Amino acid sequence: MTASARYGVPLDLGVSTDVLELQLARRSVREFTDRPVSDAELAALVAAAQSAATSSNLQPWSVVAVRDPGRKARLAELAGAQEFVARAPLFLVWVADLSRARRLAEAAGTPLDAADYLETTLIGFVDTALAAQNAVVAAQSLGLGSVFVGAVRNHPAEIAAELSLPPHAVAAFGLAVGEPDPAEAADVKPRLPQAAVLHHEQYDAAAADEHIPVYDERLAAYFRRFGGAGTWSSRVLARLRGPESMAGRHTLRETLAQLGLPSR
Repeated sequence: MTASARYGVPLDLGVSTDVLELQLARRSVREFTDRPVSDAELAALVAAAQSAATSSNLQPWSVVAVRDPGRKARLAELAGAQEFVARAPLFLVWVADLSRARRLAEAAGTPLDAADYLETTLIGFVDTALAAQNAVVAAQSLGLGSVFVGAVRNHPAEIAAELSLPPHAVAAFGLAVGEPDPAEAADVKPRLPQAAVLHHEQYDAAAADEHIPVYDERLAAYFRRFGGAGTWSSRVLARLRGPESMAGRHTLRETLAQLGLPSR
């Protein structure tokens, strides 16, 4: 059933496990009950995150757990004025963190020139995302919902100041976490058909793109159910139209350099 919801059509994958069912049922949650996220639950989420793969065991990430209402409200305003950030019982800010390695190098009196290159910055962001997704699945298993908040990159310098991030560290994204409000009008959002993303042996763009029109129809129907409009294609094109559609993130390279991640 969950596979059918994920693709918007009746579908039996032919295999099933509890973990797979949990992953297929994941959806973004923006409305929460008042139940706090306990310290034990937070520790479990971080343990799951630290169990994700990490390039060369660099572990180039940190996470800041924010519960203070005032700080959540300020972060919500910086992250696109999204009120659910302030309402969430817990807001986790995931940080691509090369500062730890920088401090190691300073203490050892050794150079760390490779940290100045784009590859290392990419490792920081990739590993942060892997860790956070592990935490999302763990949260789901604990009966908690969540939603990623990329809008913390709208004002990375201000976010860094609010969280007292050291040089060489930047907020990659946020994650609002809490017990889902059962009254929220939302559901599992259908994804592209597998044939649009899965290639065998070699990439076949023409064959893959044949499946986009039918997906546009499915997603438009999903949006209509919840008072929305548009298709997947129209939203992709609007989101990537130009610098004006990036909510300030078109200057991210310069800001990263200012925060100590030059990425040359």
